[in-house]
Amino acid sequence: MMKVLRFLGKCIGFVNTNFKALVLILIVLFVLGSMQDTEIEEPNLAKLYLNTPIFSANSIESQIQNIKKNPSIKGVLLVIDSPGGSVSASIEVADMLKKLGEDLPVVAYVQGSMASGSYYAGMYASEIVANRGALIGSIGVIFSGYNISQLLETLGIQEQVLKKGTYKEVGTMSRQWSEQEREFLDNLLDEQYTMFVDDVKQARGQRLTQDSEAFAQGKIFSAKAALELGLIDRVGSLHDATEILKERANVSEAVWLKKSKVDSYLEQFQDSLISKVLSLSAPSLR
Repeated sequence: MMKVLRFLGKCIGFVNTNFKALVLILIVLFVLGSMQDTEIEEPNLAKLYLNTPIFSANSIESQIQNIKKNPSIKGVLLVIDSPGGSVSASIEVADMLKKLGEDLPVVAYVQGSMASGSYYAGMYASEIVANRGALIGSIGVIFSGYNISQLLETLGIQEQVLKKGTYKEVGTMSRQWSEQEREFLDNLLDEQYTMFVDDVKQARGQRLTQDSEAFAQGKIFSAKAALELGLIDRVGSLHDATEILKERANVSEAVWLKKSKVDSYLEQFQDSLISKVLSLSAPSLR
């Protein structure tokens, strides 16, 4: 009897001494058991955001790479709300999304504006849905600059320039552009404008209801007018766009790929910084 009491006493003492450790072990075992019993659903759809001025393709590239890391993804919802940006960056984003669309259905939803460079970037989507308050179009190219020669003269500032090449100083702010320089810039913009219009025709094909005189004069259109021109496929809501994507991706219940807040903040900061630096002089789609 004494041996039994001593044994029980030792057991009670052990429990008292190691109570916290025992509780922790039990909690860990419970959590592990719960994880084994619960099936973690893999994402089958992803959202890709184009919601800043386009002066770099880094953000889109990063988002696409994250999507491609998940082989369970069957479709992508491209959410657009951007005023446009530089020609080169817009084309780069367009090419990335066109390539993505060869592997997965990409449905675009115009949340606010799909204008100029952002129209260029998103026009290769399998289907474009815009809410009824969205603005679409602004298909054109612009190059702008300032003539501050009178201000420099008033301040008594004289510019000194050494250059090699007739057009090396084209677009300068310190004087009026020569007719030769204007002609050069006009030819450059004409080339880029023609490329933009031709790419829109190639992307939208038979869905365009009128020629470029109607849709490619830099006009901004309401969702209703854009639908009539064939620049978009439907006027609807985010829910409508999601349902279309689910149908195209053959998904019954959407499980969205989640993006960490850290990645979101880093991408926003990076785009903001690059936009400020690169938006100073490049020809723009805006």
